[in-house]
Amino acid sequence: MSEHVFDVEDLERLKQWDTPTICNGLELIVPQRQSVGFTVEQMVAAHRSLPPIVGLARVGTVRSSKAAGAKVANLLDWVRYVADAEMPTVVVLEDIDDNPGYGAFWGEVNSLVHRSLGAQGCVTNGSFRDCDMLAPGFQILGGRIGPSHAHVHLVDLGQPVNVFGMQAGHNDVIHADYHGAVVIPAEAVRKLPDAIQLVARREKVILDVCNDPTFTVDMLVSAIRSSAQIH
Repeated sequence: MSEHVFDVEDLERLKQWDTPTICNGLELIVPQRQSVGFTVEQMVAAHRSLPPIVGLARVGTVRSSKAAGAKVANLLDWVRYVADAEMPTVVVLEDIDDNPGYGAFWGEVNSLVHRSLGAQGCVTNGSFRDCDMLAPGFQILGGRIGPSHAHVHLVDLGQPVNVFGMQAGHNDVIHADYHGAVVIPAEAVRKLPDAIQLVARREKVILDVCNDPTFTVDMLVSAIRSSAQIH
């Protein structure tokens, strides 16, 4: 039996909204998440035009500035870990080097490998390369672009990570696009569509006034007050 309180269709439905809209909806459902749970640094998107990605987190850490030492994860264990999912996944990879992104884990090969394993993309504070040869449809949100993979190797897998302020753990629901990424609490997944529609109704009252050729400040004040009363 599934351990989740949502299904694949619920996750797929969330792709119709960008990540800022998801964040807006979460503010209504879980107000305490207004200041946590999302990336807080500017990121580089491999494909700005791709739609949002939504999936269960597969988490790990990497290093690249020095050759692998005693602490290293088995690549084959990682492959099995990413593949072992009953829903689409998003890889969240924390680069724990002093200089994150020194070497790129992500490029032509790993993007295709992970797409084949069911991952829709990756969120990382590290770097990526092979920009014109990445697997079609595979989104990467990274800290920067770089030319070499250096000594990149996996250090750990399955343990909580922190990517640009977003703390994520195994099986967390991740929503990401070129704006950044956010963790969606499991209990909020099915509540988000209604919350987002409420936000849209409230915003529409204000937007309509601002687009009205007869706009006045009094009209805007009235709209703001009316918007707050919409439930």
